[in-house]
Amino acid sequence: MGKLINLGEAPSLLQTCVQEMRDEQIQQDRLRFRTNMQRLGGLMAYELSKDLPYRTQEVVTPLGELQMPVLEAQPVLATILRAGLPFHDGFLQMFDRADNAFISAYRKPSSGKKFKIEIEYVSSPTLDGRVLILTDPMIATGKSIVRSIEALRRNGEPGRILIAGIIAAEEGIEYIQRHLPQADIWVAALDSELTAKSYIVPGLGDAGDLAYGSKR
Repeated sequence: MGKLINLGEAPSLLQTCVQEMRDEQIQQDRLRFRTNMQRLGGLMAYELSKDLPYRTQEVVTPLGELQMPVLEAQPVLATILRAGLPFHDGFLQMFDRADNAFISAYRKPSSGKKFKIEIEYVSSPTLDGRVLILTDPMIATGKSIVRSIEALRRNGEPGRILIAGIIAAEEGIEYIQRHLPQADIWVAALDSELTAKSYIVPGLGDAGDLAYGSKR
């Protein structure tokens, strides 16, 4: 079973970013909302990087030589459009030589209050044996995460799967753990409830709309 790492359990600047994203007054400033999402991506990428494999490389300075750790291999950074873009960019600023993948996934109503996840677009490098980091700011039901990983696996089987979210619902985490038991999950906050329409409570609302404006 993969592990769950909740980075929000201890007070830190990471929690300040989450607090501002949740605040209904501050979040009306779209630029600040996107900036906080980007900052969280950088902060979480740094923490996650401690859990990746490294090798030793010789570095020559103007005054000498020494051995230093460098990433064994560059990961593939994937995100779900559109809400994930600022969060993804924060990761990319830290893993600045990583390859990238993008997925278009959305909720399509089916019967009653139910919905299914539709995948319309996938752009990805070969994933065989690589570390795949999928970022999605809001992990509600977990279904879009699972469907996105299934779609990405058509491009090869990753050697390791890591999932990073800003706010997650306990129900969504449980769903991912059932369907992707090998994946490690990193979150900045863990909330306990979902509404009938599968929005996280207390959450923060629709991250995509807050970042980029409402949609039809």
